[in-house]
Amino acid sequence: MAKNAKIKVNKDGPYLVTGDVPLLRMIIETDNYGDPYVWREVQRYPLRERYALCRCGKSQNMPYCDGAHAMQRFKGTETASRERYLDNVKEYLGPELELTDKPELCVGAGFCDRYAGIWNLTVHSDRPGFKEIAIEEAANCPSGRLVVWDKQGNRIEPAYEPSIVVTEDVDGSPGPLWIRGEVEIESSDGSIYEKRNRVTLCKCGKSLNKPLCDGSHL
Repeated sequence: MAKNAKIKVNKDGPYLVTGDVPLLRMIIETDNYGDPYVWREVQRYPLRERYALCRCGKSQNMPYCDGAHAMQRFKGTETASRERYLDNVKEYLGPELELTDKPELCVGAGFCDRYAGIWNLTVHSDRPGFKEIAIEEAANCPSGRLVVWDKQGNRIEPAYEPSIVVTEDVDGSPGPLWIRGEVEIESSDGSIYEKRNRVTLCKCGKSLNKPLCDGSHL
């Protein structure tokens, strides 16, 4: 298990990862209707105590940094809000579940659309199977935009160990970096972002919500 897992956002440069954080690659698989259904692991990179991941999107050695940001004069100014997840979330109440939704974290993975959508599943969570599918869809949301809660107010989250996933979308195109297991993310100014179980970081260099992904890769 990774100890003292940390990501440092380097000013106008890469993500500096320390603490023996596992790095893997996963792709989205779809169901018979073409909707995103499950993540499938396809590769594990050699475990390293420290490494640098590309943030500008121009590296020839993806997902690792090769210094392309310097040649490209990459501007990685961080613009993401520092408000906490639960600040200003939308809430959906159902008989068996509650859902919180922070749309500005959406990266377009699409798991939430299956079976008429997680919002409908939550509102009708007393119907057979709806509760289980809603929980599954929220867990597959890489950015943590969607979180389900039981009626006692307990957050329902997958038990991730600290890790970083290089994601690929349904069509095989590159997605964001999926940070799992409450890895500490430090800004280039030294402040710490809120620790969350599921976070997505931009690796195409185009996000307007850096260092978080905003779906611009799509």
